[in-house]
Amino acid sequence: MGHIDKWQTSTFIAPMNKTEFVLEFEKPIQVLEKQVASLRDSSRTSKLDMEREIVALEAKIEHTKDEIYASLTSWQRVQIARHPRRPTTLDYVQRVFTDFQELHGDRLFKDDAAIVAGPAFFNGEPVMVMGHQKGRDTKANLKRNFGCPHPEGYRKALRMMRQAEKFRLPLITLVDTPGAYPGIGAEERHVAEAIAVNIRGMSQLTVPVVTIIIGEGGSGGALGIAVANRVSILENAYYSVISPEGCAAILWKDRAHAPDAAEALRLDAHNLVKLGVADRVVPEPRGGAHNDPDMAAKRVSECISEDLRDLSAMTPSALRESRYAKFRVMGRYQEGPLLVEA
Repeated sequence: MGHIDKWQTSTFIAPMNKTEFVLEFEKPIQVLEKQVASLRDSSRTSKLDMEREIVALEAKIEHTKDEIYASLTSWQRVQIARHPRRPTTLDYVQRVFTDFQELHGDRLFKDDAAIVAGPAFFNGEPVMVMGHQKGRDTKANLKRNFGCPHPEGYRKALRMMRQAEKFRLPLITLVDTPGAYPGIGAEERHVAEAIAVNIRGMSQLTVPVVTIIIGEGGSGGALGIAVANRVSILENAYYSVISPEGCAAILWKDRAHAPDAAEALRLDAHNLVKLGVADRVVPEPRGGAHNDPDMAAKRVSECISEDLRDLSAMTPSALRESRYAKFRVMGRYQEGPLLVEA
């Protein structure tokens, strides 16, 4: 297990209670599950054999789950990415890495708990790992600023990047943020400059850099630790230049159009791979990573292992050049006449 203090463990590695939070599109499943529970209670109290009815309902539950989760919209995937029980960076650190030693502070202003970072071991080899960190409840989210880093968070991350370069450690980053904190204090301390310096710094690294988008990937707040040789994204995560609500407010003047914006932005994992923004989709347990964090962590670990194995064969200069080339081809467009329907 990584070095995570008791407060962090009790807050972030709590067991999942499936009844405590249900998304709107999952309510048909919840209704059927309640019917099964009711039948089981009735069977016990009345001494009647209702096993046939229970088995039929359980089969219907499985069929309903297959139908719902096989045809999720982009907006529904955004909702899963924001699920309050979704595994966080520290959840993955505990399951995937060993001997994690969290380091604090940017050596300029203060420590930012919205980003956690430090050296660890992955499959027995030393690495540097960092990621955005959200909380589970109000108290923890206030401590973590809801996963929205201040400039000092990005400067702490840059300090760890430089340590990784100095000691020739592969760098692994886990992305899960709505975006960098947009408050007055962050602007006064130059959050845009901090992100820009990180992007420049990551582009110049000569060690392998692997990024996994585990939840939300919001704009520059995500990109500030995501300029990597390999960028993978969990099946129900998203990565976008703007949130669906922000896009809807700009284009439709109404945040209620967030589902339409999510589709238009093509921010879901499979579209991002088609567009070349991400390299691969990491499958999640059915219904989302929160339903089986251990399985989700196993798949993340397999992805990191494969990426590091591929990248370890490259020279330092080749790592830097391939990372530069990867990002230079993004955003290609074709000019042509604007087609307007009559």
